[in-house]
Amino acid sequence: MQVKILADSACDLPLDFYNEYNVTLFPLKVQLNGIEYEDVKTIEPKLVYDAIRNGTVPKTSQTSPLLFEQVFTNMAENNEDGIYIALSSALSGTYQTAVMILDQVKENYPNFHLTIVDTKCASLGSGLIVMEAARLAAKNTPKEEILQNVLFRTQHMEHLFTVEDLDYLAKGGRVSKASAFLGGLLNIKPLLNVEDGKLVPIEKIRGKKKLLRRILEIMKERGTDLNEQIIGISHADNDETASEMQKMIDEEFHPKDVYISAIGSAIGAHTGPGTIAIFFLNQLP
Repeated sequence: MQVKILADSACDLPLDFYNEYNVTLFPLKVQLNGIEYEDVKTIEPKLVYDAIRNGTVPKTSQTSPLLFEQVFTNMAENNEDGIYIALSSALSGTYQTAVMILDQVKENYPNFHLTIVDTKCASLGSGLIVMEAARLAAKNTPKEEILQNVLFRTQHMEHLFTVEDLDYLAKGGRVSKASAFLGGLLNIKPLLNVEDGKLVPIEKIRGKKKLLRRILEIMKERGTDLNEQIIGISHADNDETASEMQKMIDEEFHPKDVYISAIGSAIGAHTGPGTIAIFFLNQLP
């Protein structure tokens, strides 16, 4: 039986992908102007970005525990095996909730084999891992082989990103308020990465052109065999910079592909509009 791949909406893949590869989607929740939406399913990211620009602060919450219970129970009853590739536990309680619900379901179905992976990644950092796992599952690859691939990629996925204003991340508790002081000052752009699943500012760079060039330099320093990789770019209502970055990456590294996606409503509610993020491996499996 084919291994089932499960993912939450924080991996920022489009709905079409889930349908095409039969990947189970766990949407995070987004609250906006008193209405609760399901990320990817019932809200477009643009709505969130426009609201933020107008001064509204959206709130997010993790996937419904009831949905976890329904999906896990259904899989157990059908003797399905699967891998849930989850958003970093340092950024959301979604992973911990899934583990708790799985333990409850296994009380009734002790032979149920579902593996939940804390990717320590976010956005397309986990999205690229989900994409590869789904491709392998579609070829009826054994679970252990898929899991080995997933775990390797979680340990070697690099995230580089910049936000228009660090205040958005600070308000959501994703970076410390001390790190957010430079928001908008003198056209200084923060460059961040992910360390052990947490968002960490690494440099402050003045001007967009210098920033994009610096991203390429760090990719060159950290990346391995970039010409053999699919490199990810996610953006928050910033097509222009994403296209510019894609062109620079293509010219510099000639990767197998550059996959671009919109940052979804759940992640975007914290990063704010204008964010650009780059994802690549520092080592190949």
